[in-house]
Amino acid sequence: MTRSKAKTGYKSKFGIGTETEGEYLDTAEVVRIKPVGFSRDEEEVTHLQSPDGYKEFIAAMKEATPVEIEFNWTPSATDPMIAAFEADTGNYQITAPNGVRMQFTGFFTAYEPGELTNGAMRGTATLRPSGKPVLLPAVSA
Repeated sequence: MTRSKAKTGYKSKFGIGTETEGEYLDTAEVVRIKPVGFSRDEEEVTHLQSPDGYKEFIAAMKEATPVEIEFNWTPSATDPMIAAFEADTGNYQITAPNGVRMQFTGFFTAYEPGELTNGAMRGTATLRPSGKPVLLPAVSA
């Protein structure tokens, strides 16, 4: 039997694009990332002569689904996540443990700082990608 190639998400990163093209600042102590997903609309095109009385469909517009991030929230007057939320749009990067990168343009739709409790303060953020995300190979050392 072939050995599994499954891995954990340990060492994954979330980065916010800087003013320098192609440069990303890894932010926050991220504990969970739900990367960009993909979905597609469908259009029904059934007509009165559709074969065997079955409905017919065609593929329509594609969509990059929202990104969700959970992180250890450290209160700061210069929180880069809040700055990114305040910006109307930005460039973002998710780096997998093997170095493969997913880059996308988008904007924050939600930023929730952590609750002030006697436990770890965990925040969450949701980003909406706009356009097609790009998958890039790991950078060689």
